Amino acid sequence: MASSSHGELTDSARANRAFWDGYSAEYQSLHQEALGGEPAWGLWRTPDAQLGVLGDVTGLDVLELGCGGAQFALQLAARGARVTGLDNSEAQLAHARELQARAGLTFPLVHAPAEALPFPDETFDLVFNDFGATTFADPLPMVPEMARVLRRGGRFAFCHSSPLDWLCYDPAADSWGTKLLRPLFGLHREEDGDGTVVFNLSHGEWICLFTSCGLRIERLLEWAPAVDAVSTYRDEATREWARRWPIEEIWVVSKP
Repeated sequence: MASSSHGELTDSARANRAFWDGYSAEYQSLHQEALGGEPAWGLWRTPDAQLGVLGDVTGLDVLELGCGGAQFALQLAARGARVTGLDNSEAQLAHARELQARAGLTFPLVHAPAEALPFPDETFDLVFNDFGATTFADPLPMVPEMARVLRRGGRFAFCHSSPLDWLCYDPAADSWGTKLLRPLFGLHREEDGDGTVVFNLSHGEWICLFTSCGLRIERLLEWAPAVDAVSTYRDEATREWARRWPIEEIWVVSKP
C-alpha cells in the first residue's frame, strides 16, 4: 500500500527526517529481529503481556506514531486491530511496506510529522508509540494533535526515555552515572551529535501538558529490566544501571 504525505516540517522534524532517511537501513539491520515477535516495549523488549498496557485491541482503530518499520503495528493488526502507521521518514515506511508484504497484511502508512497529524478529529480509539514520535517530535504541539484525533474514551500510551535517563547520561563517556549532570528545570529539547533533535519533559510538565489537553492520567509505569535481559540498543552496564533507576517509562492517558 502506498504511503501518503502531509504536513509542514518544523526545523526539528526536518533534521530528524534527514537523519532517519539516511539511517533507516542500518537501524533495521540492527534491530529488526528484536522488534519482531509478540508486542513488547522499550529497550529490552518487555512483553506487553507482562506490563498490561494495551489489552485487547480487537476491532479498535489504532494509530502508531513514529511506526518505523511498523513491526509493532503489524503485531496489533494480526490481533484484529484496524491499524494506521505514521512516520516522518519515507525510508522507514519503505521498510514497513516490505514487512507488510512478507506478513500478508496491509494498512495505511502515512508520511507526516507527528506535530501535524493529517487525520480528522476523533479518528482513533488508541494512539501508541514506542520510542518513536514521542522521542523525536516536540510534545508541545504533538500532544494536542494526538488528543484531537483521539476519540472519547480512547487511550494514548507511549514508551520513552525517563527524565533520569536525560539527567544522568554523560555524552563524553557515552554512559550513565550516579550523579545528576544537567538541571531538570528547562528540560525540553536537545540537539544530539548525530544530527537528531530529541525531546522530553519533567513529570510535572508532562502532567500539565496532558491536563491542559483534557486528558486523564491512568498510569505511569517504571520498571527494571530482567537480570538476564538482552538489548540490541543498550549494553550490559546500562542494563545494570537501569536495574537501579528507571531509564524508560510508559505513560498511559485517556480522553474522557
